[in-house]
Amino acid sequence: EIQGLSGVPQAGDEFVVVKDDKMAKSVSASRQLKVRESELASTSKISLDKLFEQMQEGDVKELRVVLRSDVQGTLEAFGQAIEELSTDVIKVKVLHEGTGTITESDILLASASEAIIIGFNVRPPVKVKELAEKEHVDIRFYDVIYHALDDIRKAMVGLLEPEFEEAVIGSAEVRETFQVPKVGTIAGCYVIDGKVERNAKVRVLRDGVVIYTGQMSSLKRFKDDAKEVASGYECGIGIENFNDIKVDDVLEAFIMEEVEATL
Repeated sequence: EIQGLSGVPQAGDEFVVVKDDKMAKSVSASRQLKVRESELASTSKISLDKLFEQMQEGDVKELRVVLRSDVQGTLEAFGQAIEELSTDVIKVKVLHEGTGTITESDILLASASEAIIIGFNVRPPVKVKELAEKEHVDIRFYDVIYHALDDIRKAMVGLLEPEFEEAVIGSAEVRETFQVPKVGTIAGCYVIDGKVERNAKVRVLRDGVVIYTGQMSSLKRFKDDAKEVASGYECGIGIENFNDIKVDDVLEAFIMEEVEATL
């Protein structure tokens, strides 16, 4: 019988006997460090390609940058230009800037701060490059300022919440209704414009007034399920959580399309 375990051991775990508490604590600390290093190695750091997925940190989003350049003039010009990209929604913050090659300190700062590194006409030594790979730090190299600004501007757009707009794809007129046990009301329809799709949202219009908006729950051609039904064809349509469908109602099918966000 063993007492004092902090968790339930798994089959295959090693059972190690040591001579005293000091040795036990040393072994435990060493193993915890290895686990931590493994977790850090597998952690995905910030990259310019994946900012939208990686930087949803509340209402105000921030892109942190470490800058390196071969000459001071480029550094000053780019440092000012990049911070001017900031908006009320997204902030660009230069954590550190300097002339000369990218250093290990730059990598560690970027890793700890979830930042990217941008270098103008500089390249890191092999040792520094290996550290960047280990820490999963994204380094971008440029020789023209506007190329870097363009990439950052595109990445910032990716930080914005997706924007959607409604697109009406078709409409159908209710010709008759059917009561189906355990399902509810099914509208026997004739598609009068465009098409209706199985996964579309739907609006119920009665005498030109919207009385309900919801999700289409079923779409059939005769007794068969259908993905879509085009204009000029009959179909059966079910609407989630809505059974008050009447003859002469018009069902307007629409989808939400993602549009490119703008700063």
